[in-house]
Formats: sequence, structure tokens, C-alpha cells
Amino acid sequence: MRVLGIDPGTYKMGVGIVNAFGDDISLEHFEVLSPKKHDSLAERLYFLYSKLSEIISEVKPTEVAIEEPFAARNVKAAMAIGQAQAIAMVAAAQNGLSVSNYAPSQVKQSVTDYGGSSKEQVQEMVSVLLGIDSITDSFDASDALAVAICHINASRMIDFQIRG
Repeated sequence: MRVLGIDPGTYKMGVGIVNAFGDDISLEHFEVLSPKKHDSLAERLYFLYSKLSEIISEVKPTEVAIEEPFAARNVKAAMAIGQAQAIAMVAAAQNGLSVSNYAPSQVKQSVTDYGGSSKEQVQEMVSVLLGIDSITDSFDASDALAVAICHINASRMIDFQIRG
């Protein structure tokens, strides 16, 4: 299984690809997609869609996992993140890939065993799980990798329950 994890955002979108073979996971790719801040929302969304389509074409993930927006108090920001999430879903659907969505607390729980973990704790645990020294200074990339790992863990749990 090759999972494309996405941490959606219209200014910074984290993208991470993790391979799973049996009980092992490995890092394939990660980056942060950053459209120009002065571009309109439509231009930023098109940039993100184009880049995601390129990544899907080049890396050929088998599944896509996307972190759901966390609304908090800023409704405008939550709506923009939702639009970025929709762009990711469209890019996946265009390529015939299934999409799974995960709440931020689910992702944190899956990676750190605590749903209220800090971004620093998630980033550190992702590095440990993937056996790498450091991901990047950006939490967007480590969050995307965490979403991919969360999906792999969820898929393994479903397989375990089915095989019983």
C-alpha cells in the first residue's frame, strides 16, 4: 500500500507519501505545496490541484488520506481549509483513488497514542516511526505524513478484525 497523506491548507498544503509492506512502513516523499500568497483563492486552489495531480501521476499512490478541517473559532479559515480538502478529493477521484478522511484527534491518537498531542510531539513521533532524523521545520509535512500513517494503522486494524 502506498498512501498519500494530505494536510490541507490554501497557503501551505502538506503532502506525504508512506509505503506499507507487511508490518514495515517507509518514507517515499514529502513536501509542502505553497502557492503565492498574493494570488486569489481560485488561483491558489488551481495551483494546489495541479501540483497534487502531478504528484499522483509521478508517485502513483494507491490510496489517499486527508485530515479534516479543525474549525475552532475561525470560520473563514475552516472554510478555506475545507476548499483545499475538496481540491485534494477531486485530484484523487480524477485518478480513481479512494479517499479516507481523519479528524486531527484521530491522527494524533494513531501516531502518538494521545489525541491531544502537540504538533511537536506528532512531528517527533513521525520521525521515529519512519526511522529518519528529521522531517522538516514545517509541521505541514509532518502532519501529512502522520495522516498517511494513521490511514495505514486504520487499514491494518480493519484487516486484523476481518481475519480475526
